[in-house]
Amino acid sequence: MAASVWFFLWLASMGALQVSTVSIRLLANLVLCLRRPKDLRHTYGAWAVVTGPTSGIGRAMSLELARCGLNLVLVGRDPARLRDISQTISRTYAMQTKTVLFDFSLVSTAQGDKAMSRLREAVAGLNVGVLVNNAGVAKPGAVYLHEVDVEAWVRMIHVNVLALTEVTAEVLPGMLRRGRGAIVNIGSASGSVLPSHPLYSVYVATKRYVEEFSRSLSVEYKSTCIDVQCQIPFVVETNMVSSTVKNSFFVRPWVLSPDAYARAAVRWIGHGTLCIPNFAHCLQQWFTYLFPDSFKDMNLLKRNLQHRAIFRRIKPLREMRANSLDGRVPLSDKMGASVPLDQGGSDFRVHG
Repeated sequence: MAASVWFFLWLASMGALQVSTVSIRLLANLVLCLRRPKDLRHTYGAWAVVTGPTSGIGRAMSLELARCGLNLVLVGRDPARLRDISQTISRTYAMQTKTVLFDFSLVSTAQGDKAMSRLREAVAGLNVGVLVNNAGVAKPGAVYLHEVDVEAWVRMIHVNVLALTEVTAEVLPGMLRRGRGAIVNIGSASGSVLPSHPLYSVYVATKRYVEEFSRSLSVEYKSTCIDVQCQIPFVVETNMVSSTVKNSFFVRPWVLSPDAYARAAVRWIGHGTLCIPNFAHCLQQWFTYLFPDSFKDMNLLKRNLQHRAIFRRIKPLREMRANSLDGRVPLSDKMGASVPLDQGGSDFRVHG
């Protein structure tokens, strides 16, 4: 009987210690959220490079950086959307912009080398102080590894890993010459907070790379006054996140708009190697840590299997839309809810 009491007390003590540790971390994060942001132009330089700037987090961060007084080099694959965001920045904030066409899925190919040369020429002579590596893809979505041709996984790795690495290596030398700079890599809670994310295994692995890459670069370049940071969003309302996730009863209260995320994200630049910029997402992290990993694994697998079933059911509808003449016919599933016709979107976007 006495042994049972002591064992119960030990379990209660361990639980209280865990809750206390996570709560202290949460309060510390709240304090950091209230501090004054850095003057990015004065601290780092007059120009920022943003990859994947035409929608979602990338677009919102480009606008927020322009609002903070930075000129922008916008790097993406859609010329029409690049012109749109460039013109919006020029009209709204009167900041200078340059655009670079770059399909990141072609990195480390002959076409990718040409695009990298265009980026090199665009930043030559510019006082680039901030780099935001935002571009990323989550296609093909919730699937088992064997269900998709290897080319899809290679494309994801090219965009999420190789392109991020090569763009960083291209921009870093200029920062080193000037003795200052900030590199912001957009990671994901799925790769940094959750113990696993079944059926998104390759995507999560690429985002884990982003975190570890950022950690090591931060140590390597700290003495050169270059701040390297990995930002870890949870769910942000972008085209990469399907409606089945965004409209979930449990997830919906935690979903941020891209603008809300960007406002917090830009304030955090230069403050810490790993960060969850928005306080609502910090609360979500705190709540997540209250449950054992086995419970989270089980529930994530169950939820993602449901996503997989939906995607498989609507795949013919997506193909029908792709083959239609105008591509504007609204489609819905049998329940009348909107369905994610393109899990990854038509551009490179990131989600948590």
